[in-house]
Amino acid sequence: MRFPALAILVVLCCGLATGCSKGISRETAATVLSVKGTVAFGSAEQNNFQLVALRTRIHDGNTVRTRDGASIELALIPAAFAQVSGNSEIKIEQLRIVKDGNQTDGGMRDRSARIQLSQGKITVLFSRSDKSASQFFINSRQVTISADSDCLFRVLTDDTTTRITCVRGKIYASAGAQPPVTIGAGYFQQWPSTHPEPVAAADDETAQIDITDSLEIGNRWRELGAGWQNRLPF
Repeated sequence: MRFPALAILVVLCCGLATGCSKGISRETAATVLSVKGTVAFGSAEQNNFQLVALRTRIHDGNTVRTRDGASIELALIPAAFAQVSGNSEIKIEQLRIVKDGNQTDGGMRDRSARIQLSQGKITVLFSRSDKSASQFFINSRQVTISADSDCLFRVLTDDTTTRITCVRGKIYASAGAQPPVTIGAGYFQQWPSTHPEPVAAADDETAQIDITDSLEIGNRWRELGAGWQNRLPF
């Protein structure tokens, strides 16, 4: 009778160890850091919106709309900050973190954010402050943008075109069945485009403005410091 009991004990121990090693995955919410002008969020499907206030929590499935001259800054996950400019619309598709199963504080293993940019402009600072796996995705009408390392970039989209400018680091963009394009710091790419490769921002006035504005935003976020990031209620 000892052998069956021993076998059960081994199975239980292995199950507990496996559960801890896999970690616990849970949804989180974006936190509003600042808001200027008229910004609303809610369900686009039900046409149910309310005005955004400081520290509002915006969850998966929520749509955010900014009016002319308005803007909103969001902490999406501990690794990603975004500014949505006026006349823009984004949808939070998924915000998720994975933490060690045996820890209630810290022990973060994975962070991921996926949003949809339906129209307008968004500036993103993606920063991996530790060794945890982190990913960020933006879906627009023409292209999907992804990042897995430190970067600062801007995306502008409308009904016909999408324009991406990379300010720091590098990002990846894919359109349909085409191979992904790597866009490095100081370069931009537009879809549809006659240029198969990214173009130097130094050759384009609009791209230079995007870089200058994005650097100002990114530097301000960086000055807030990692300790401030850790205080956010993710």
